[in-house]
Amino acid sequence: MEEQKKLMEEGFLGQRMIVLTPNIRKEIKSNPLINTLYLTAIGHYPHAVGHECERPRGAGEFIFLYCTDGEGRIEMNGEVYVLKANNFFIIPKNIAHRYYSSEKAPWSIYWLHFSGTNSRMVYERFLVEGKHEVQAIPFEGYRVQSFDQIFTTLDRSFSSRDMEIMNFRVLHFITSFIYYKEINPKVYSVDMVSNSIAYMKMNLDKKKSVKELADQQNLSVSHYLRSFKAKTGQPPTAYFNQLKIQQSCQYLYFTDKNIKEICTSLGIDDQYYFSRLFTKLIGTSPSAYRKTYKR
Repeated sequence: MEEQKKLMEEGFLGQRMIVLTPNIRKEIKSNPLINTLYLTAIGHYPHAVGHECERPRGAGEFIFLYCTDGEGRIEMNGEVYVLKANNFFIIPKNIAHRYYSSEKAPWSIYWLHFSGTNSRMVYERFLVEGKHEVQAIPFEGYRVQSFDQIFTTLDRSFSSRDMEIMNFRVLHFITSFIYYKEINPKVYSVDMVSNSIAYMKMNLDKKKSVKELADQQNLSVSHYLRSFKAKTGQPPTAYFNQLKIQQSCQYLYFTDKNIKEICTSLGIDDQYYFSRLFTKLIGTSPSAYRKTYKR
């Protein structure tokens, strides 16, 4: 066991830390179940007085930091990010950085290093419109429990099965932060994009310009376009059309409405435009779709 892990000497009261050694990492990287995202190091530093870490060349893995008390600073790319209680941040790999605890209010942090073929994609989901930003998140005890489960599994065994269980939990732990708004839609229902999509769904039978959609949210067209695309990955008009085509599939499947009637129900004047759009998004013509799927 001692050859498979390294435990850090006590530096802060209650400190815990485990770093996976190269042989364990090699086994994980060869396991297709977990090599897409896996942990390489993990730790908890409570009330970390004087804690400081500087890497002039960056780290070979992504670094996740979650502060539960006090505060600290992260310096990277000429920017300073203040990490306070109930904040989290992900430092990208191979980027020079320095982070340290506040002298007046030393932070308590949970941290882990992660890598894998999908690690960059997960990290990019953390970014806000492609930029780094400290993100606030309400404290929920289950996240700390999840962290403790990961640590306990590592402290107990390095068997292949335990490494699989541990890394499944790592993925869930990290994504519970990154997708916290989507996981709790009722709590964050004030989101503008979600409200706009709900408005679209209630007006599938109408034509709505981008300006009308932006006005409905009391936003400028440029701000609305930028925010909508950042969250959905596509412009609002394309998203609105996609909703209309999805609804048309329901009409084709469950009703006997002809193409003209369906177009009228969706606020579309041109039947040929509708057919082209349907074929582009669904991969087959409306008539072929009805013939294939309607029973």
